[in-house]
Amino acid sequence: MPTVYYYLCFELNNNMALNGFVEFFQKGKTFRPKKRFAAGTIRYSLYKQAQASLQSGINLRQVVRLPPGENMNDWLAVHVVDFFNRINLIYGTVSEYCDESTCPTMSGGSRYEYLWADGEIYKKPVALPAQRYIEHLMDWIETQINNEALFPVSTGVPFPKTFVALCRKILTRLFRVFVHVYIHHFDRIVSIGAEAHVNACYKHFYYFVKEFDMISSKELEPLHEMTSRICKDKD
Repeated sequence: MPTVYYYLCFELNNNMALNGFVEFFQKGKTFRPKKRFAAGTIRYSLYKQAQASLQSGINLRQVVRLPPGENMNDWLAVHVVDFFNRINLIYGTVSEYCDESTCPTMSGGSRYEYLWADGEIYKKPVALPAQRYIEHLMDWIETQINNEALFPVSTGVPFPKTFVALCRKILTRLFRVFVHVYIHHFDRIVSIGAEAHVNACYKHFYYFVKEFDMISSKELEPLHEMTSRICKDKD
């Protein structure tokens, strides 16, 4: 397989659905990924293959499956970055409505509250307003994916033994952004007519993490009822 690379930003001409997603969630917004991966990084062909499959009419349960002959860690890396970018853009749509007064905690309703810890600045879990939690989260993820020791950018460099565990941690934390947006800000998503885009992104994310057992059932519980309604693609 040739050396390939992926970007954090979507290619606007990739396909119609991708264009629509970016138009809804990126245009005029300032909360978006701060950096792009330079040419020559990780496996762009897998990214293109994944994006093309999303528009092929195949149901999403099938789209997320590892293509025959491809490396699992490559597939994980491409999707982690893609989901980071998409969820970042989705949150950017509601971020102006998410501040210390409206969302004093990073929560998903009254039953779920998430504490932030990064092992460096915040060594112990601490309660933060949702906006600060998510800002720290996005900065932390960006740091992980820009660290070539953790996310190799060359096909000749092996992935670290901790790679899958790191991907699980990143995806689990990104899921919490979905929880917060769906429970506290979905009225904003509906008001701009972006509900279908968010739901499609969530379904893609959900089927991926379920296919590869990336998030525990306990973590998925806050959106269980909604998930059972919208994630009905058959195997």
